[in-house]
Amino acid sequence: MSAHETGPSLNGLRAVVTGSSSGIGRAILLELAQAGAEVVAHANSSFPEAERLSKELVAAGKRAWALRADLRSTADCVRLVDEASVAMGGIDVWVNNAGADILTRGKPTLNFETRLQDVWAVDVRATMILTRTVGARMREAKGGVILNMGWDQAETGMEGDSAELYAAAKGAVMSFSRCAALSLAPGVRVNCIAPGWIQTAWGATASGAWHERVVRETPLGRWGRPEDVGRVARFLVSPEAAYLTGQVIRVNGGAVR
Repeated sequence: MSAHETGPSLNGLRAVVTGSSSGIGRAILLELAQAGAEVVAHANSSFPEAERLSKELVAAGKRAWALRADLRSTADCVRLVDEASVAMGGIDVWVNNAGADILTRGKPTLNFETRLQDVWAVDVRATMILTRTVGARMREAKGGVILNMGWDQAETGMEGDSAELYAAAKGAVMSFSRCAALSLAPGVRVNCIAPGWIQTAWGATASGAWHERVVRETPLGRWGRPEDVGRVARFLVSPEAAYLTGQVIRVNGGAVR
């Protein structure tokens, strides 16, 4: 368990990060907790990992909970917001990080339509439902921050079935985020992070050819790390970013494709 000691303070804020049992979501959760926020770790199939993470944070003196929800279900989305709000006494920060896994554990062998249904249900539909549900409550409470997750190549394009799926889904999330920022202003801020080549589970097992491509396409010459995204998320949900809303922030090492 690690996070940077320096950065904007989030003392007193109550945050939920969906899909936070591993990868980018885990890194974001750790950054927010390190900054002083109370946090809810969410997961579905990997819920035991989320529970372990929350227990580690509690043991380290943080206030943390773990909640399970299947974000393909509208009822579960609403229940997650309800349960998180009860646990922490309210919600100040909501990070829609959860996404369908269509790249590992045999998922690429599934047909295109099945993977389309998965990625649309979790990445797009759940993000919209959760943003609208928690956004309405934040507006009533007269404050809050929502952070969604896009993809840098959704705007520039990439070849392949998986890229087509992610570009369609994340492009929708990025456009929706800009609209939600206008709908929820001025009390609630909504921004979106668009990561580039981040070395999560898929990147860790990628072929040599993929590693060469990443270095070639990234001016900073390396894979991004989940912690790189976590630090940006920490800033965007903090009071120091109080004049930022409706923005899509690329965290991609300067890649311009």
